[in-house]
Amino acid sequence: MAIDKVTSNPYDEIQEGLEIIKMQIRKTYKSVNPELLFSEVKDFTLKQGAVVNDSKMETFSSPNDSSSFISRGTLTFSVPNKTGKGNNSGLSVHIVGSAKDETKLIMDVDEKLFPKDKLAALQDDLDFIFSSYEVKSA
Repeated sequence: MAIDKVTSNPYDEIQEGLEIIKMQIRKTYKSVNPELLFSEVKDFTLKQGAVVNDSKMETFSSPNDSSSFISRGTLTFSVPNKTGKGNNSGLSVHIVGSAKDETKLIMDVDEKLFPKDKLAALQDDLDFIFSSYEVKSA
């Protein structure tokens, strides 16, 4: 399975002699309710054995039309290690958009803390539900 729009983090860090490998996945959807995307990302990530560290959804009225709303959601997850602990955030998700227009999704992944197989399964689930709404770049 191919991972869409993956970019290496230009700020790869060295911490305590360990290299932190990060990548970013970006997707844009048309006519997808941001709250629905938020809930699905959360559920699909929990299905992969991750633990929610933080979850926040905010809604703002549009400056041009008070009957339209823009939503912003953030999620952070960790994957428990063999001892059952997972304090470090291995996946950070940002969602911004409007059901009437576009909804954008950014996933920042630390591959040392969020395994590639879990990320691939998460993407498969998201693609199965949302691929028909995805805006494909030329």
